[in-house]
Amino acid sequence: MLTKSKKSDAFIELEDRYGAHNYHPLPVVLSRGEGVFVWDVEGRKYYDFLSAYSAVNQGHCHPRIVQAVKDQAEMLTLTSRAFYSDKLGAYEEYLSNYFGFEKVLPMNTGAEGVETAIKICRKWGYEKKGIANGDALILVCGENFHGRTTTIISFSSDPDAKGHFGPYTPGFISIKYNDLDALEQVLLEKGKQVAGFLVEPIQGEAGVNVPDSDFLQGAAALCSEHQVLFIADEIQTGIARTGSLLAVCGDCTCQGNCEQQKTYVRPDILILGKALSGGAYPVSAVLADNYIMDVIHPGQHGSTFGGNPMACHIAQTALEVVRDEKLAQNARKLGIRFRERMQVLVNKSDLVNKVRGKGLLNAVLINDTPESSTAWDICVALSKNGLLAKPTHGNIIRFAPPLVMTDEQLEDCCDIIESTILHFKKA
Repeated sequence: MLTKSKKSDAFIELEDRYGAHNYHPLPVVLSRGEGVFVWDVEGRKYYDFLSAYSAVNQGHCHPRIVQAVKDQAEMLTLTSRAFYSDKLGAYEEYLSNYFGFEKVLPMNTGAEGVETAIKICRKWGYEKKGIANGDALILVCGENFHGRTTTIISFSSDPDAKGHFGPYTPGFISIKYNDLDALEQVLLEKGKQVAGFLVEPIQGEAGVNVPDSDFLQGAAALCSEHQVLFIADEIQTGIARTGSLLAVCGDCTCQGNCEQQKTYVRPDILILGKALSGGAYPVSAVLADNYIMDVIHPGQHGSTFGGNPMACHIAQTALEVVRDEKLAQNARKLGIRFRERMQVLVNKSDLVNKVRGKGLLNAVLINDTPESSTAWDICVALSKNGLLAKPTHGNIIRFAPPLVMTDEQLEDCCDIIESTILHFKKA
């Protein structure tokens, strides 16, 4: 455990006493953030290497985003969709052009975005593909993470996320991730009933599982062949995190109009969240073209806060920051350097098996069982040395700093990680 002050102990005890125990945080109590740094209540400074699960790609408290919050908060925060606002249409136009889709359905959280995509997909399956009512299937991948609502956990393979929350929502078939043969087999057997294939271009929560270079293209081609909607959940991987605007964009960093890129896979439905607001406000969105989105009519889906003026103004500003500061390009460059440095560490230490990732979404695999505390203990040691990261799936440490990080800061962080692991001793 970290050496904590009475102040830290008090805050931790408050959460423990009055909050549901649905998270297991590192024992660090944060009170301030700026750029790539956060400070705890004692004033200790840390590099943030989690970025709120990639919600703060633009860095903590980016001044342009903070100013957008202030400006809009003084004008109008919420109207509900009972009325038009002067922000929503302009935001929808901006988002559509930015990502190259014809329509936007604005929501608030990532899980809401996934639920929205599921509803749109099913309705499209019944009304456009002609699937018998109630028979639509959606394909997903094992080890997925799309949120924690009842429907989403119904197709989760994580026993902690799923256990004792049933009965579960039917209509989903899980296949192995990164397995085109498995996808093709299900489509050949049940393709007439399948409305969509929901997939993370890189599985973040599962430990930054990066698929083969032909997986997304092959999956999209199979979906097209069988009249199935290809749904990309880019809530964590999108908005420059992997070194391109979207993970499905391959090596392209432009906004929209990516069809000429050989590696570009254009999803039929795109789900965004997290960094869409730079971490300043809950904002998510589902994008699709008219032939899909037009199945939704008034009264069939909505949200009191979805598309509110605050969200619209903040999200547009957050996307402008990504474009103006070339964060995708920076993530790509720094990601290559990070994996080079971590590979050196793999070669030096028996404690680290492998490094994998893309852009600034990376992970190292710790040479111990998922049931061990080794990865957790390493993260505690890292925090003592001024860097915050968190394990996932027991023996994997995910590293995802804000994309505003500089070359010098990255090298400093790599030094911290290397020194910590080389001097680490198992309990």
